Amino acid sequence: MDAGKVIFETVEKLRQRRTAPLILELDLTEGLTEGPPADPLAAVLSMRKTRLADVLSGLKRARQDSRVKALVVKIGGQPLGLAMVQELRQAVIHFRASGKLTVAFSESFGEFGGGTVPYYLATAFERLYLQPSGDVGLTGVAMEQRFVKGALGKLGVGFEAGQRHEYKTAPNTFTQDHMTDPHRESMARIVESVTESLVAGIADGRRLDPGKVRELIDRGPFTAAEAQEAGLVDGLAYRDEVYDELKRSAGDDAHLLYVGRYAKAAAVRKLPHPMADAVALVHATGMIRTGRSGRSPLGGGGAMGSDTISAALRAARRDDHVKAVVFRVDSPGGSYVASDTVWREVTLTRKVKPVIVSMGDLAASGGYFIAMAADVIVAQPGTLTGSIGVYGGKPVFSELLEKAGINSEMVAQGANAGMFSTSRGFSPEQWDRINAWLDRIYDDFVGKVAQSRDLSRERTHELARGRVWTGADARANGLVDELGGLEDALAMARKRAGLADDAPVRTYPRINPLERLRGPESSEDRSAALARIRMDAWGPLARLSAELGLPAVGPLILPGWYSIR
Repeated sequence: MDAGKVIFETVEKLRQRRTAPLILELDLTEGLTEGPPADPLAAVLSMRKTRLADVLSGLKRARQDSRVKALVVKIGGQPLGLAMVQELRQAVIHFRASGKLTVAFSESFGEFGGGTVPYYLATAFERLYLQPSGDVGLTGVAMEQRFVKGALGKLGVGFEAGQRHEYKTAPNTFTQDHMTDPHRESMARIVESVTESLVAGIADGRRLDPGKVRELIDRGPFTAAEAQEAGLVDGLAYRDEVYDELKRSAGDDAHLLYVGRYAKAAAVRKLPHPMADAVALVHATGMIRTGRSGRSPLGGGGAMGSDTISAALRAARRDDHVKAVVFRVDSPGGSYVASDTVWREVTLTRKVKPVIVSMGDLAASGGYFIAMAADVIVAQPGTLTGSIGVYGGKPVFSELLEKAGINSEMVAQGANAGMFSTSRGFSPEQWDRINAWLDRIYDDFVGKVAQSRDLSRERTHELARGRVWTGADARANGLVDELGGLEDALAMARKRAGLADDAPVRTYPRINPLERLRGPESSEDRSAALARIRMDAWGPLARLSAELGLPAVGPLILPGWYSIR
């Protein structure tokens, strides 16, 4: 009898849970992952992290779900890139427009530090609460670069580099001791463009005059009490107080559910027919290298391999049930050769079905190279893109070796056999070869941009020269077609392919467990798109080694200090 009662009560609780009002929850303290795991190690590291695509699809579905009454998001901790924040902000605004309650809570928007971008995200919500002990680090936007030429000189290390052209500032860290005029001009415009977006968003969200927002930025940071008095937050409260009020608004029987779990449950309930027409989603994340995607267990982050991305694009192109491709690019660039390999696959795919590029935080240098051949390029206002240029060079350790009492001798056949040795500088004849190499890459890059974007070569060169643009400025200059996010790109792809608004999205490559076990039969097999764990000699110093010109990544790379968070 007791067992029957327990079973009855359990079933009743499950029934009530299935029908009770929902409060969707999102915890951003650990950040978000951009796409699906690229390799086995990434799968382990991102096991408990929420995917951006799941959040976007979950919020989109929840707008039409009568059970969902509210959304609460905890902001803080792990910083998010500006473009990702703008993508989330857009999704929250659309969710809010459906008449559902949105609440943001933070323990602090920067604890004795800046918090402008996280606060900008929070202003998209109807109610904004701050813990009484917290702060609002609304301090504006700053980009800083350190120059190590003097320090390297004291050590006896020189750096020889060529670049195309004056705005390609990646090697300036090592070749200059201050900002050049083009360098300062480019960075100043990026800061100005980003500030314009932030001010407009905060002003709209908090119902303040833009001039007032700029005034507040100059006065920041703020204590909790000062922030409330200035109208930057709606109330000061601890987590329990915020959640208690939220549950009273949504109904006493409402229960919490993470947005990611909600999205996955909905996806399981609505599994499309395997033969249904769909949009393919291909993620290209990280530095670009030849070979297969993967990451080193020594650290340094993941990288996209041209073989892996190309195989995914081929699989999507040859699948008759894929009617359009969305190519999600979040990359600072890397190898020119690898970028050109991926560009070719995008070009071939575009010939048979629409290709829409959705840019993440970064799609610059090689990241722009692989994106430019698409039918349409969609970026966020805060995306960093462009950087159409190239550089190359090497550190020279001859003086350092001499100081250390190390003698280096070489035996070689061929006049330029040792030209990339770091124990000696380039000869005039070797510089001729370096400059010819840089000119060839730059001319190819500019020519392909001009053809893809329907621009004259002269206008393309004017926009190129290595200059980094925000997505907002890139759109104004014709390097980007539309401002928006992943959901906008998916909607555009469905429309161009003549698919229904709710047509399924399939991440490519689609590989079943058996294919993962047996491995690819050839480079044409779709399981060739599987990533791997790779051993990089530089490990966590991979980015630095690339900026030093060491043979690790490639000449189409955006410096790591370009980051708006």
